[in-house]
Amino acid sequence: MKKRMAFMLLAVGLVFGGLYGFQQFKSAMIARAMAAFANPRKTVATAEARLEKWNDSLTALGSLRAKDGAELALDASGIVESISFNSGERVAAGTILLKLQSRDEQARVTALEATARLNEINYQRDVEQLKIKAVSQATVDTDAANLKNARAQLDAQRVALDKKTLKAPFAGRLGIRSVDIGQYLAAGTNIVTLQSLDPIHVDFFLPQQSLSQIKLGQAVVLRIDTWPDEVFPGEITAINPKVETATRNVLIRATLNNPSERLTPGMFARVEIAVGSPAEFVTVPLTALTSNPYGDTVYVVQGSGEAATVKQLFVKTGRTRGDLVALLEGVEPGQTVVTAGQLKLRNGSPVKIDNSIVPTSDPAPTPVEK
Repeated sequence: MKKRMAFMLLAVGLVFGGLYGFQQFKSAMIARAMAAFANPRKTVATAEARLEKWNDSLTALGSLRAKDGAELALDASGIVESISFNSGERVAAGTILLKLQSRDEQARVTALEATARLNEINYQRDVEQLKIKAVSQATVDTDAANLKNARAQLDAQRVALDKKTLKAPFAGRLGIRSVDIGQYLAAGTNIVTLQSLDPIHVDFFLPQQSLSQIKLGQAVVLRIDTWPDEVFPGEITAINPKVETATRNVLIRATLNNPSERLTPGMFARVEIAVGSPAEFVTVPLTALTSNPYGDTVYVVQGSGEAATVKQLFVKTGRTRGDLVALLEGVEPGQTVVTAGQLKLRNGSPVKIDNSIVPTSDPAPTPVEK
């Protein structure tokens, strides 16, 4: 009986020992699994909220237009006899650029000059003879009419002869010629473009609501994609006296000095007009905002190093400028906000800051082709 009891006690001990070991193993595995579900540090990019002075401004898209610009052509047809300019050359007003063959017209002018001179001599002779009653007044009147008719025909022929010559109507820079010597030109064929580039205009549209904020002489700033790091100042020189009924927009023209002639007609430009007085705003990159049905939020970094965490704050946004947005409430200047990686965050998440690659925060971004 004693052996049976000892054997039974040993068996019971083994069973309970196994159960205890299994429970310890299960607790360890549960602890390991729970540790795997712990909130790990998330890698994010950050930026500092800055206090900046912003002017209220109006922005528009416009096109550059020459002060004087024309596609030069002749309103007479003929064969090109001579070309007196080079492509891209600067010319003064009145410079002869091209001539068509005009021997027939010149001969006609010479003949009409002779006729007009003869009629003038006859008229003067008859006027003298009328004084001594050698001819009648009717004869003198006929001579006067013949002289006037001959002079009119001569003027008309001279105009026809002038139409065979192309002259620069104003000073400017020529484009690339599109005709050659010996080529037959029909009336109205484009020969070359002539553009006066300094000063130069920019035309753009603004909504009618903006009319109360603009005036003649108001300063404007242009940005051109060709020179993204430069701004070109100018001023408003004309406001169209009517609003387009289809769009309710009004056409505005500004003028810029262009001594280097880098700005050319047809260029696309972004126009900015400062209005009102400058005001200070807390600004952050647009990518820092997270929108949801309850409002806009940002994540603010608290602490530093291994102890850095984030706190979600609701903010009230103002106007935007390029890649930046003004915050009216919620964030103070100098606070660090998360600009990338917000989707994996929640309130209190530990974070690791890596700013090796950050979203752009340019107040006047320009598209770049790659």
